[in-house]
Amino acid sequence: MKNILVVGSGGREHAIIMKLAQSSHVGKIYCTPGNGGISKYAECFSVAATDVDGVVALAKKIKPDMVVVAPDDPLVLGMVDALQAEGFMTFGPKANAAIIEGSKVFSKELMKKYNIPTAFYEVFTDSESAVAYLKKQNSYPAVIKADGLALGKGVIIAQNEQEAVEAVHDMIDELKFGKSSARIVIEEFLTGPEVSVLSFTDGKTIVPMISSMDHKRAFDGDLGLNTGGMGTVSPNPYYTKEIAEQCMKSIFIPTVNAMNAEGRTFEGCLYFGLMLTPNGPKVIEYNCRFGDPETQVVLPMLDADLYEIFEAIYNHCLDSINVKWHSGSCACVVMASGGYPQSYPKGIEMSGLDDMGQVENCFVYHAGTKLSANGTFLTNGGRVIGVTACGKTLQNALDIAYCGVSKISFDGAQFRKDIGQKALKAIN
Repeated sequence: MKNILVVGSGGREHAIIMKLAQSSHVGKIYCTPGNGGISKYAECFSVAATDVDGVVALAKKIKPDMVVVAPDDPLVLGMVDALQAEGFMTFGPKANAAIIEGSKVFSKELMKKYNIPTAFYEVFTDSESAVAYLKKQNSYPAVIKADGLALGKGVIIAQNEQEAVEAVHDMIDELKFGKSSARIVIEEFLTGPEVSVLSFTDGKTIVPMISSMDHKRAFDGDLGLNTGGMGTVSPNPYYTKEIAEQCMKSIFIPTVNAMNAEGRTFEGCLYFGLMLTPNGPKVIEYNCRFGDPETQVVLPMLDADLYEIFEAIYNHCLDSINVKWHSGSCACVVMASGGYPQSYPKGIEMSGLDDMGQVENCFVYHAGTKLSANGTFLTNGGRVIGVTACGKTLQNALDIAYCGVSKISFDGAQFRKDIGQKALKAIN
């Protein structure tokens, strides 16, 4: 039996752990730093996910058969490189490949060089020329992105010149996202349905996972600030078989080939954030890891052994694995702390919480929770839990997930009541 160490602390990591636990090959699971819900299934440690030396030292101590590095920060920092240098089997890309998410400028220039369809853009490092460009273009909405990692929040969609100029000054002059926003990308605003497609790749073979639809805005009707994601559904009804074939030819395979050509072979989970524009599918962004909360609806639909897939990617034989998917749909509704994505309290006691959300065919993935001394769950983050359900139809999955949400409470809890509604309209 294989012992696995998973690095990370959110709902994504909880979903990965639950899927690995189903594998006949997997014995003990460890997680660092983990969270309250994860601690019921994995032995948790207090080493931070970004502490490369600390995680390597922990791995040397507990000697896992594989280390799964799930979040973007440690991947960009080179945690996989450091672990492999010590002889550990890993899942996740090396730093030179993780740059595809670590730098928006790198990814945009890669797409331009290799003719991968994306939005028109320009790069800026000083606010004066950025503002001059905005005034010259005079086209709104305009998309302004921090170059580096910013917890999924480094993108501003400015509706007018005032918002755009403010965003530029916030990012470049005020360094709102730290060094991540010292360099920015301003790009055209694309329209159409958004689709998230995560994919397994060993650098030779690419296997797209079942598609999903994220809900980024904090409030119903896609209002409020951008968040890390307030809910997801899978599959995404806008992503038809024909579009999938088109994406494979014009985006997925060309991206893997482009990374190989640049000497940056990507091994792990490559995430494609796509916009289905009137002119065909275009890339909005790449991520170098499983998305959150997309993972919470994609992995429950996986009808294959996740450990076998991870091992095959490490051994560059992904083409030997038969990756299948369950029929039906999956839905995840995120319950967040009051005030998220801005300031919010922590340490609020939660009630009505069990793994199944007290509802059959439901599961609660923990994102920002901790266990108190007396065994109750407390809030410990912005996105607290993801209440997830699979069903024969999307409506069925949503009904079960929202039934689960109704059983759980904590002061200030906020969640969107319209997760999946756009998808339902597309189906009907």
